[in-house]
Amino acid sequence: MRVISGRFKGHHLVSFKADHIRPTTDRVKESLYNILQRDWSEAKVLDLFAGTGNLGIEALSRGAPVVTFVESHAVSLKILQENLQKLKIERNEYQLIRKDVFQYLKTVGQTPNFEKFDIVFADPPFTQKIAHDVLTAYAASGLWHPETVLAIESASTERLDDLYGEQIRIDAREFGDKILSFFQAKSVTEEHGK
Repeated sequence: MRVISGRFKGHHLVSFKADHIRPTTDRVKESLYNILQRDWSEAKVLDLFAGTGNLGIEALSRGAPVVTFVESHAVSLKILQENLQKLKIERNEYQLIRKDVFQYLKTVGQTPNFEKFDIVFADPPFTQKIAHDVLTAYAASGLWHPETVLAIESASTERLDDLYGEQIRIDAREFGDKILSFFQAKSVTEEHGK
């Protein structure tokens, strides 16, 4: 795994042995960022099931001022922290939340004056087939605004609907046994005639 673009371009993330982690490949990550095509300098980014930090670190490299990583697995947290240290990412550039993603989604938007995220990455454990549950919880959470885009990876064999509450799938790409899907509020997609 390497950082594709930005200030950490070409840097490799730490190597590891962990059966529970199947990181986003460089090919999928490159497609994801090509589809998002945005100015990252003011983007508030959330990386759910952060694992190694691969997706969020790429956002930081491209200019995101801060990324919030949510991860509960001890081994993943250790790898993520090693990657942040290896790249000398400053403490004020990230927030590391050691919490179950579903618990986080239930409570995060209830904080007074909570600033909603602009980009949300979700790469749930491939062994659990929980993408549908993640989208259900995300749609009901208070962490997104109408312009927020969620990018989620899922197995091609698992359930993932096109609509979750106000969240509608706006794009999907297949990569072997993985599908990369993008969701946004219906009001925005209807406004833009998508």
